[in-house]
Amino acid sequence: MNFVGILDGGDETWGVRFPDLDDCVGVGSSPDEAIAAATEALRDVLAHKSGGGHDLPKARSLAEVLASGEVDPGETTVLIPLLLDAGRSVRANVTFDAGLLSEIDHAAKTRAITRSAFLASAAREKIEARR
Repeated sequence: MNFVGILDGGDETWGVRFPDLDDCVGVGSSPDEAIAAATEALRDVLAHKSGGGHDLPKARSLAEVLASGEVDPGETTVLIPLLLDAGRSVRANVTFDAGLLSEIDHAAKTRAITRSAFLASAAREKIEARR
């Protein structure tokens, strides 16, 4: 699921606000930093709401947000992916080239994390970067 974010700013002050979430923003010194902060804020805010038994807000489509008039001239819309953990682990059988698996294991070891944690982190980064 994606939420529409509205990016605005200039020079070294940028922000992303979510028209479907009053209490969620991301800020940074560049558009990329603001989008990364907004991605993290979206995940944190909605995980908190979900964990507290609250219903998650419905994410409007980009067309709905644009038609609403909530995007001012000079602002840019961005799609921010929502990736919430389910709170349970699932075993999966995957296949890698032996050389790649060796590099994955080395990278995980240098970060003092497990192979699974490394792969999950890499997958999250790749999914969030597809905006």
